[in-house]
Amino acid sequence: MTTFACGGSTLWQQRADVVVIGTGVAGLVAALAAHRRGHRVVLLSKARETATFHAQGGIAVVLPDTDDSVEAHVADTVAAGGGLCDPDAVRSIAAAGYDAIADLVADGARFDEAAPGRWALTREGGHTRRRIIHAGGDATGAEVQRALDSAAANLDIRRDHVACEILRDDTAVTGVLVRNEDGSGIIHAPSVILATGGLGHLYAATTNPGGSTGDGIALALWAGVAVSDIEFIQFHPTMLFAGDGGGRRPLITEALRGEGAILVDAQGNSITEGVHPMGDLAPRDVVAAAINARLTATGDPCVFLDARGVDRFAERFPTVAAACAAAGIDPTRQPIPVVPGAHYSCGGVVTDVYGRTELPGLFAAGEVARTGLHGANRLASNSLLEGLVVGGRAGRAAAEHATAAGVVRAQAPQDCRHDCVDRDVLQHAMSEHAAVVRDADGLRQLGDILAGARSVEPTSRNSFEDAALTVTARAVAVAALARTESRGCHHRSDYPETDPAQEHSVTIRTAAGNPAVDISTAVC
Repeated sequence: MTTFACGGSTLWQQRADVVVIGTGVAGLVAALAAHRRGHRVVLLSKARETATFHAQGGIAVVLPDTDDSVEAHVADTVAAGGGLCDPDAVRSIAAAGYDAIADLVADGARFDEAAPGRWALTREGGHTRRRIIHAGGDATGAEVQRALDSAAANLDIRRDHVACEILRDDTAVTGVLVRNEDGSGIIHAPSVILATGGLGHLYAATTNPGGSTGDGIALALWAGVAVSDIEFIQFHPTMLFAGDGGGRRPLITEALRGEGAILVDAQGNSITEGVHPMGDLAPRDVVAAAINARLTATGDPCVFLDARGVDRFAERFPTVAAACAAAGIDPTRQPIPVVPGAHYSCGGVVTDVYGRTELPGLFAAGEVARTGLHGANRLASNSLLEGLVVGGRAGRAAAEHATAAGVVRAQAPQDCRHDCVDRDVLQHAMSEHAAVVRDADGLRQLGDILAGARSVEPTSRNSFEDAALTVTARAVAVAALARTESRGCHHRSDYPETDPAQEHSVTIRTAAGNPAVDISTAVC
């Protein structure tokens, strides 16, 4: 390791062919794909807990020799996506699902079986078929993470490293500015893959782990790269209710409703009856909005998921059973109190289905990316599918780019200052004004709060995350204010109807340092 002076500081510097930021499903699959092509790969991980590990339901995949088909999976995904899915992208990713699962199994993953040699399948909201494979009942993410961690055990994984800035010249990526316990440094690399996950901690309560602070969105915006569909943040209908507690809260998997659990209010009335023909198995945006409407009408703090009729509850859903037990709830004897919780970003950094962004050398995969798969609302269990398929493709594409680009040299940034809003203030404002239902007045109030940010130079993980949350929140607020309709998981109380003229994506770029709608670009 060597150091050099830049911008008043002395920075360490290293080299790699491919830098992967994030160690969830997309990051590890991408890193393995690049490594297996003989490239020097460095993985950066600021936290040891990933969203992948917490994924419960499973992976949506069309299996051979069943009554399912890729076209049926495509149709269900497009129907959930509110008119904003790219059908070609959906088809490309869905069709590659089975091969990606086969690769994962080759890396050691094991899924639950209905009979020897035949995977068990369940159904979740928005799906017209049983096509969800799972592991450990409701611990699919933990099994995926275990298998990939084992497969990647010999890779160069840097724990407690925060990627602070994507470095570039006029034409392409040149490296990453990183902070660790030794201070700040640069990893020179021609290919960088964003696999940073989501942005759930924009809100006071979320199903996401602590590291989900919109880092990849912020890094892309600061690098001048477009993000799109960022206003579409999926609130999972059933997050375990725990009074006024904030932070990460347990998810109550949608697969419970697939096995017969029902949503009711405090009086025992159905939440979704008459709302959607699929009832409690309607797409997540529909169910979350129905819950929100019922809570607004009744003033109750939560609704309930009645799973008392689900057979073998503790065996089939051990993760949920443990979370309920920790909260003093016996789901075999009493309904589970639930509320919608910030869960998944349907939009993100604009990429193709190979993870390529508009900036040569910068790739994105997983929740941080906008491939066109999800549109305005993610279909249940398509997330791990996307991470596996696009993660692998991005790793291979990044390796090819690194070979073509050769050795690069990054220049250290002269100014690392960013705007920050106090995290508690930001989370409260986002929860109040940009959650399940939004309106113009609230979004403008949110914008005013975010405009009061102070400029700082992040010197720790927390301060970097605060800066990332601030710019990401600004992007969400701008996009949500621009979309004057209700579509997918974006609900405007002042514009409750869907406007056919707005069946296009809102693209956001930085202008004068702030996120703004790019009126010259429409992602369709």
